[in-house]
Amino acid sequence: MSDTQDLQDRVVLITGASRGIGYFTAIEAAKRGAHVIAVARTAGGLEDLDDEIQAAGGSCTLVPLDIADGDAIDRMGGSIFERWGKLDGLIANAGLLGIISPVPHLSPKEVDNVFNVNVTANFRLIRSLDPLLRQSDAARAVFVSSSAAESANPFWGLYAATKAAVNAMTKSYAGEMEQSLVNANVFYPGAVRTGMRAKAVPGENPESLPHPREIAPKLVDMIVPSSMENGQIFDIQTGAYRPL
Repeated sequence: MSDTQDLQDRVVLITGASRGIGYFTAIEAAKRGAHVIAVARTAGGLEDLDDEIQAAGGSCTLVPLDIADGDAIDRMGGSIFERWGKLDGLIANAGLLGIISPVPHLSPKEVDNVFNVNVTANFRLIRSLDPLLRQSDAARAVFVSSSAAESANPFWGLYAATKAAVNAMTKSYAGEMEQSLVNANVFYPGAVRTGMRAKAVPGENPESLPHPREIAPKLVDMIVPSSMENGQIFDIQTGAYRPL
């Protein structure tokens, strides 16, 4: 992990923080000095995260919340305003894989559920947190997406469609923020040793994949004040930015 303190005294919100990429990203951000607002449905995972961050000398606020609940996101935004008056970083990591299936076989309920978590929840985060991001001297918002948004391979239509929507929404938001102190970008983590990956490719040897803690520093690098990119994708596979 980085020994830098490039997030000292900054307030950073991370969704999907109870496991996988979000969990280790929260630890990395806290070790760099951020106060982490950790959001997830799983209270037990959040408590484990809190223990680990505090043991390392960091600080966090736990928010057990289903991000599909837009009204709860609005309430969270109000609470952040009352306590800190701003938000310096957003890492929108929470997401669902959905069912790997031919498009005609998908149920409307499944489609609604995955779009609610992967797309609508991120819209609600932007809507609620934009005023707080604008109060920061260098706000950075990162949306975790996937190259599936562009490949849209057979049977991956649902997941791919949601990530394509995230990319498009982030590109628009980044354009709207060009004259502000807020930057918005997308992160492609690639194949990582997570529960979602195991569900997607059950025959794969997880030991052949990078652990989430290995990619967390690159994700956290995107929310430091010195990161000036806007409207870009950082792809872990190439190690470089490219336009959305």
